[in-house]
Amino acid sequence: MPYIILGAIVVVIAIWAISSYNMFKKLKVRIEEAFATMDVYLKKRYDLIPNLIETVKGYVKHEKDTLEGVVNARNKSLTAKTVEDKTMSENQLTQALGKLFALAESYPQLKADTQFTDLSQNLSSIEEEIAKSRTYYNAVIRQFNTKCETIPSMIIANLMHLKTKAFFETDTAQRENVKVEF
Repeated sequence: MPYIILGAIVVVIAIWAISSYNMFKKLKVRIEEAFATMDVYLKKRYDLIPNLIETVKGYVKHEKDTLEGVVNARNKSLTAKTVEDKTMSENQLTQALGKLFALAESYPQLKADTQFTDLSQNLSSIEEEIAKSRTYYNAVIRQFNTKCETIPSMIIANLMHLKTKAFFETDTAQRENVKVEF
């Protein structure tokens, strides 16, 4: 009788360990899928930026620093590999784009340009999709991190050498209003 109870306990623990292991594997796949989805929208934004810059160039020739800032931030974002680097470079790109649009407010002819308006609307739509995909990514990261830090699943996480992952966050500078000085 004690062997049957001991055997049942071992089977229950084995089933729990296997299901916990599989849960972590599924979460890792969901994290990769969420990041890949976000990356698609980021790529769309990167592709749109050169057209936007070319449209703005014709109207604001003396605003070279702002335009170069956007291009440099875009290039940095394109080459970022880790989530941390991607987060930092995306924050810089968003700030640079904010300055560009604030600058556009000072040029009524630019604001009236249909190409600029279309590009701005496309960029705005893409930004909404990026925000949604960041939300999904961060939700999956939250679930993964919670499992890594709570008992009993943290036992399996430690055995698998899993560590918590960073959220895709905006930095505090993005939460402030953009200041444009001439």
